[in-house]
Amino acid sequence: MSRDVDHLTPIKDRPLQQSSPKEVAAGIPAIFSTMSHGLSRMGAIRSISNLSRVNSFGGFDCPGCAWPDPDDDRTAFEFCENGAKAVADEATRARADPNFWSKWSVEELSRKSDRWLNSQGRLTHPMVLNPESLHYEPVSWNSAFNIIAEHLSALDNPNEAIFYTSGRTSNEAAFLWQLLARRLGTNNLPDCSNMCHESSGVALGDSIGIGKGTVKLDDFSKADLILVVGQNPGSNHPRMLSALKSAKVAGASVVSINPLLETGMRRFKHPQDFLEVMGQGTTIADMHIPVNVNGDLSLFRGLSKSIISGSGVDYDFVEEYTHGFEEYEHAVANTSWDNIVSTSGVARHDIENLAAAMRSSSSTIVCWAMGLTQHHNSVATIQEIVNSLLLGGHIGRPGAGLCPVRGHSNVQGDRTVGIDHKPSRGFLDALRNTTGINPPISHGHDSVSSVLAMLEGEAKVFLSMGGNFVSAMSDTESTSKAIQKCDLSVQISTKPNRSHLVTGKTALILPCLGRTEKDVTPIGHQFVSVENSMGIVHSSRGSAKPASKHLMSEPGIVSGIASALDNKIGFSGIEWSDLSDNYDKIRDLIESSIPGFDSYNDRVRESSGFYLPNPPRDSRTFNTDTGKANFRVNSISSISPAPNQFVMMTIRSHDQYNTTIYGLDDRYRGIKESRRIVLMCKQDMSTLGIRTGVMVDLTSHFEGEQLSAPKWRVVEYDIPAGNIATYFPEANCLIPLNSVAEGSNTPTSKSVCVTVSPTSQNMRFWNRSATQAA
Repeated sequence: MSRDVDHLTPIKDRPLQQSSPKEVAAGIPAIFSTMSHGLSRMGAIRSISNLSRVNSFGGFDCPGCAWPDPDDDRTAFEFCENGAKAVADEATRARADPNFWSKWSVEELSRKSDRWLNSQGRLTHPMVLNPESLHYEPVSWNSAFNIIAEHLSALDNPNEAIFYTSGRTSNEAAFLWQLLARRLGTNNLPDCSNMCHESSGVALGDSIGIGKGTVKLDDFSKADLILVVGQNPGSNHPRMLSALKSAKVAGASVVSINPLLETGMRRFKHPQDFLEVMGQGTTIADMHIPVNVNGDLSLFRGLSKSIISGSGVDYDFVEEYTHGFEEYEHAVANTSWDNIVSTSGVARHDIENLAAAMRSSSSTIVCWAMGLTQHHNSVATIQEIVNSLLLGGHIGRPGAGLCPVRGHSNVQGDRTVGIDHKPSRGFLDALRNTTGINPPISHGHDSVSSVLAMLEGEAKVFLSMGGNFVSAMSDTESTSKAIQKCDLSVQISTKPNRSHLVTGKTALILPCLGRTEKDVTPIGHQFVSVENSMGIVHSSRGSAKPASKHLMSEPGIVSGIASALDNKIGFSGIEWSDLSDNYDKIRDLIESSIPGFDSYNDRVRESSGFYLPNPPRDSRTFNTDTGKANFRVNSISSISPAPNQFVMMTIRSHDQYNTTIYGLDDRYRGIKESRRIVLMCKQDMSTLGIRTGVMVDLTSHFEGEQLSAPKWRVVEYDIPAGNIATYFPEANCLIPLNSVAEGSNTPTSKSVCVTVSPTSQNMRFWNRSATQAA
């Protein structure tokens, strides 16, 4: 049957509340927010119990971001405001049990907001949505596993199955997940990295031989200069502010490079420092560079131009450790300042002032997040950053290096243990030798190509290890149609989300344990492991009572699916239940398959875990095609909107984590009660003849394709002219599916050409305002 479900959160015209952006991050408001979320969702006793164990030695890893914990000394409360929100969200007392699913049809639930869906609490039972039904019904675990096995075994081709992975998945669960996919015979292993930091991995792998950053946490206190580019640490990685504060105390300079000057880069009050909370706090950014959206490539080309002309090149390092300098030097010399300034939106004297600071710095770190990774030229932009650091020899030196800051707590670890649609032959050979399976060699689908395959009927089963794929992906309408064409969709989840409502003909919800919860198997209390943004692998052991006795662990769920599949198509040679009973055995397989995991079970039990090898950082060794770090020459490019168009980027509020919406208070930006907003500068508002609060429609334009979304409230904000910002995931519906980054195929969520037009009900006001402005 055809289900009439809404693939977007409903449009509700809430009265916008706006105040001035905050000057200080954290402090007393963060303390109150933490207490409020903890007490309202977990209660006092559970708040104390859970928050005292998050990121502690022997405790559980925060289910939020991937910022690392200190190797040695840790505070009693090693978490931030948004980490506390993530813990409270998972450990909530609310329950979405079978009565909830009996009361509400999927059609009715789809009319509810994403925030409302999340607030209904933890899933408690496996549920099935049958093809002729509008309501989920309870199903036994064995029946659920058999449904999946029947669909997988009936496929004409293993590549008709998609195995998606969210970045919160543990190393152990992720390794089993990819093993199941490859045992079936497919490398269709898209993951959330395809939508965010894939550009970082591609660029760094080509330039320095490893798709990861090259710094440790203690490098921040040793740095002379830290550039924070395309990142909002105050909301998305709040504990990073502690590292930046330590760097400032040690004498470093910090520069913010972003179209928006975010509050976290202004001033910071550490919530656990009483004197600082009561005082003025610490100024973080010494300089702010308001670069145009998608102007970073030009900016860093300008920095390199000034570094080279100002005798800032470390020629000893360049000669010994790099390849391609002469070609790059020639390209830089042939790039005009007019081109650099016009495309970056940054004045030449500001670029040269920053370049002077880079020349005088003996140790420079460049950090970045998705503000750099979701453009058509993101790979080239990140390689330009690498080029600028290679000029000064800032890799493999204390206090220096490259620092891509990952957004999800184990997205880097998932890739390390095999969640990769383009696996290396070396990994596949090792997997074959270790497990006895015969993994496929041909590359599989990433996130974008998975949607295209489902739309074309080339993929018929979609299985998701965590996440909310429907809401997270670009072009929400196309993504929804793709999922709905599937015969079966499976979500392994902790809480309700829109991907439980926009489904295949048959759908399963498989509820799993969360990070906070005790994982007990027939042989005892298990723990899992994760890898943070700086390559540290460490344990995570939950201790809370599970939300329901009917939950299973993620490794247990994968084992159940795999065992049922073995019963259908023949024994794989893998004792799946042994692996899910004893996670040490999973780690033994990882150790035998993946370099760097020597003595995995011993080292992961050490209090701080262990660092994976990082040749550029550890020994200035670069495993590239040339055997050296590569200067890569890319042409200067930027997005070129038509005269009546703006460049739109999507951003997150302070009250959300990825697609999870905690509330409606973007506190630092001074925006409350509304998420359907457009940030626009005063100059552009004057040109259009509108004021704050006016409702507009947005239409994106890409290669003749147009996507429209109505009813957005305009908010005056300090953003470069010609640029606007909207919230993710609401604006994903405007991002064309085929608009992707070159080389990484990442959706261009930060570079969308849009037109702004009056919503029909405001046409009269718009015309009157425009006339008055003229």
